Amino acid sequence: MKRILDKVPAASRPATFALAATFVVIATFAVAAPRSPAAAQDARVDEVLATVQDTIIRLREHIHQNPELGNREFNTAALVADHLRALGFDEVHTGIAHTGVVGILRGGLPGPVVAVRADMDALPVTEDTPYSFRSTVRTTYLGQDVGVSHACGHDIHVAVQLGVASVLASMRDELPGTVKFIFQPAEEGPPPGEEGGAELMVAEGVLQDPAPSAIFGLHSFAEMEVGKVGFTSGPALAAVDHFRIRIVGKQSHGAAPHLGIDPIVMASQAVTAFQTIRSRNLPPLEPSVVTVGIVRGGTRFNIIPNEVELEGTVRTYNPDVRDAVERRMGEILEGIASAGGGTFELDYDRGTPATINDPHLGERMLPTLARAVGEENVVDLDPTMGGEDFAYFANEVPGFFFRLGQVKPGGTSGGHHTPDFQADNSAVPVGIRAMTNLLLDYLKGGRSATDR
Repeated sequence: MKRILDKVPAASRPATFALAATFVVIATFAVAAPRSPAAAQDARVDEVLATVQDTIIRLREHIHQNPELGNREFNTAALVADHLRALGFDEVHTGIAHTGVVGILRGGLPGPVVAVRADMDALPVTEDTPYSFRSTVRTTYLGQDVGVSHACGHDIHVAVQLGVASVLASMRDELPGTVKFIFQPAEEGPPPGEEGGAELMVAEGVLQDPAPSAIFGLHSFAEMEVGKVGFTSGPALAAVDHFRIRIVGKQSHGAAPHLGIDPIVMASQAVTAFQTIRSRNLPPLEPSVVTVGIVRGGTRFNIIPNEVELEGTVRTYNPDVRDAVERRMGEILEGIASAGGGTFELDYDRGTPATINDPHLGERMLPTLARAVGEENVVDLDPTMGGEDFAYFANEVPGFFFRLGQVKPGGTSGGHHTPDFQADNSAVPVGIRAMTNLLLDYLKGGRSATDR
């Protein structure tokens, strides 16, 4: 594999990653021998996994065929809760952050508390795959009739976590500690005007009673084959912000532009000028993205409209860069609107923060990941500008978040959030094996990753 120790030293990486400079200590893991107590669990995990994986894969197909949007995961949540109750979980709580489910599994031996999270929501994307279990579900979203599908792999995440629950429940007498299973709604964001997702779960106390000392999570990866997993030390996924802009001019006939104030011209200038934020206002080694995804305005070819709306996203890692982008957007809009004779409104919504893999927890657990799937199958991934609200959990307790290969060898997949996104069933047992071993090894360590 491309090892973590092959990373460029933190001092020569972009300034953003200085916040995780301590992660260079992870280089020591690559030559560390697995602990024998944990290694002794391998045969038992695989033995139980072999008996449950077919059932779990059928559950995955059912979830995939019956997707539900964020804050509407009623049937998925019921399936999850029923499964946990059937396994004899000590506690099963429902209705958390609208449709979330939390299960508590207490082992027969004393030990720490650890949490594991899976997200359950689907997307307003019409599926176009060859799967026999493809989704044909349709619903109304933001006033539009849309197809619904698991175009980001959350059905895989739920299935993996149900499989982990099945394996660990069968081993509970020898489990040294407690595992809190968090099934989260609305990772893709709640519907407009609603609260939801990891942020709401944290606000409602999901990390309390009992309080975990670490949390683990995974995400399927459309650019990686089944059997491989990816990990990013330190900063892994970007902060996700959402902006809406209203530029107001004065309507006039298209043949008489001098009698109006053209918001389309001002909006066009703003879209272009926003790209200078990245190229001219920020340090060149600081990662960031400013994307305008929606331009909306006008009703007829020969009318200059009264207003134009812009909508888009900003992705950053560094809080100072986040501040600078928002400030410069306001300054640019002020200058353009003033020069053009119009006005503007900027609504800048700071969303999910950056996801940071805790360096000490990474150092401790990466040998387990390598042992579970084979060292040659652990890939060191560069940070991505995609976002993940697992960050809200990882901001409260040390987090370990990895990517799970999903493409059948020789197969293909569209990108995340696309109609032809394909996650193969064979990814499920790989995820179960990896996550079960991570949780077992963490519990056997008997202490928090920060207790040093």
